[in-house]
Amino acid sequence: MLNSASELEFSTQTSYEEISQLSSLELSSREKSSSCSAEKPGYPDFIYVMAANIFQGIRFEKSPEKVLIKYGNEPLRSSSESEDESFQRLSYELAFSALKYQDILESILLDSYIFPSTTIPDHLSSLIIVMLYDFQDRKFQTRLLSDNEDSISEVQEVENLLNSFKTKLAASLARYRIKHDALSIYHILPETVRKQELRASTLPLYAWINTCKVSPEEVYSNLKKKGYHKVKSVLHIDDKVFAVDKHCYDVLIFPSHLKNDLLSIDLFKDYKLIFQDKSRSLAVHSVKALLNMDDDILMVNTGSWYTVAHMSVLTNNNTSKIFVCGVESQAKDPDLKNLFTKMGCKNIEILHETFINIEPKDHRLQKVKVILLLPRCSGLGVSNPVEFILNEHEDTDLLKDFSQGRISEDKLHVLAQQQYEQLTHAMKFTKAQAVVYCTCSVYPEENEAIVKKALEFQDPGIKVQPYRLSPPVLPLCSLKEIHLSTDKFFRMEPSEITNGCFLSILTRERDPSETVSVKDVLARAAAKGLLDGIELGKSSKREKKKKKSKTSLPKASTNDNCIQMRIAEFLNRETKANANQSETVTTKTPLPQKNTTQVGASSQIRKAVKPTTNALVPTFMKNSSLSRPCERQTNFVRPRPEDKMIALKPVEIVLPPVMMPFSSPQGIGSTQHCCYRWVAPKPLVPTCLPTPSISRKGEKPKENSPPSLPGHRRPWL
Repeated sequence: MLNSASELEFSTQTSYEEISQLSSLELSSREKSSSCSAEKPGYPDFIYVMAANIFQGIRFEKSPEKVLIKYGNEPLRSSSESEDESFQRLSYELAFSALKYQDILESILLDSYIFPSTTIPDHLSSLIIVMLYDFQDRKFQTRLLSDNEDSISEVQEVENLLNSFKTKLAASLARYRIKHDALSIYHILPETVRKQELRASTLPLYAWINTCKVSPEEVYSNLKKKGYHKVKSVLHIDDKVFAVDKHCYDVLIFPSHLKNDLLSIDLFKDYKLIFQDKSRSLAVHSVKALLNMDDDILMVNTGSWYTVAHMSVLTNNNTSKIFVCGVESQAKDPDLKNLFTKMGCKNIEILHETFINIEPKDHRLQKVKVILLLPRCSGLGVSNPVEFILNEHEDTDLLKDFSQGRISEDKLHVLAQQQYEQLTHAMKFTKAQAVVYCTCSVYPEENEAIVKKALEFQDPGIKVQPYRLSPPVLPLCSLKEIHLSTDKFFRMEPSEITNGCFLSILTRERDPSETVSVKDVLARAAAKGLLDGIELGKSSKREKKKKKSKTSLPKASTNDNCIQMRIAEFLNRETKANANQSETVTTKTPLPQKNTTQVGASSQIRKAVKPTTNALVPTFMKNSSLSRPCERQTNFVRPRPEDKMIALKPVEIVLPPVMMPFSSPQGIGSTQHCCYRWVAPKPLVPTCLPTPSISRKGEKPKENSPPSLPGHRRPWL
């Protein structure tokens, strides 16, 4: 039992002075809030007991020579302990606050002579520390008790002791503030912890939409009926508002003060809206962007089951299966299946082995293409550690690091080694094509250093393509995000609107030996039933052209005589009509002789390149001969060497669509004595097949033709 009979009286000289100083001093900015006002009623008895047991497990242990207050090892018993989430949150917050001020509270207890003057059982020391923090947080006001509340004897005894020492405790707290020149004990905390608390006070709530049960439009409509309206940003807004996240289209943002009101809405009761930290939504959306329709997923260290459910919701329309490893206790299977059933998730399979113990060649994981790795980390990028630990089922031992705003080097090294082992093990799965690595840490030793080290020391014995660092698949919504992602890592720094997050995507390099043809892709699509009514037996246009060219070669050679006969008949008619211009023509008699030899040479060239030139002439002439008449005219003037003409494309050995006649006195039956020129102002389509026997070496430029000759639209008909 507690003995308060030896309580020492305060001296009159100092008590009034210190109490007046206490009344003039304010508590922390967090203590100024409504939750810490003078009318604060305190907590139920079982909350103090739960908080004391949590504090007993996470408190700082001092060296034996420095121990002044002894703590027992036995937890306190409470018959009315509740598993309600709200009560657990209150217990963790109270224990975490006592942990941050453990040194200060112990100093106050020693300075007020409670421990030297009273006999206190060791197992109640944790309860005294927790209740003392709440006592000073209420400004040493009496706790308001409920009539129907079940009282706990240990709590009542500690409360009576603190009330009897109220004056001395207040004076000790005042002296401690003056000694450290602090306006409140809040200002004695490290700066990193104070910044963290400030961010936590403004951090909004994030909730993702369960599209298996409701559409986003229905959620918006339901919220509107409840008095909420949509805005672009919820920061510094006290009204009922919500916004849509810029990175994840199915994530909504609410002001933090609306949580109690939101929990009473059916959307949250029916698992249509799920509260969860944004970093987990970023991770599952990154995985979704890397998936095909039938790719399986392996999730490692998921923490919250809501992360698994969110991944299942995003792949609801696929045939993907989600494997979750690390569920060692099979007793949880019924509860998990019941939870997933309520949320509408059907493609989840639980593996009871730890990730390190799973073989990469496990037959169950041969279709796994993406591995989501969420390793245990320091989590110091999180602003509200209590919410993070409760929602993600993290170890409560992390509260020690959060209370100091830093982590010890030894513990950081242990975490980094575990993360490296898990990442390298994930890279051994030969069937996997991508690994998504996500942490909530701000230390490079847990982020960039781990990824770079794993990429550098990849196992060369595995006969698969190595991994490489890929850029983020999430949208970059600001210049700051673009700057932070220049090295292909996605980072979000802790701020007043979001927790810190690190995200890295590793993908295998493309194998150059693996080439997938169009036929293979279409065959896979047809096998999956994606090509309804589309026949795959049709040959491509290129194959049709090749077949057509092979069959058209003899046809082109058989029609040469017919075309030459038509041209000869036309020249015969034109020679009779223009007999009076023979003098002009006789001045150019050497030209036909030259053309005769050139045509012969050209004919030989044509025979040499016949298998490759005549194949595409009919098709290409319609496109090119009309669009470049001037270029062809200039090319006709400059004969090219024989070896270069063999390498030319087939389009160069064609007749222009419209030509001018030229008569010769040497006879009308020779087709080598004619030249042509362009006269039509608009493009015309030729009506006959090309004549491969006519070479452009024998054609005459248009400036050498008589200007008075009449033009004909189709001179060879």
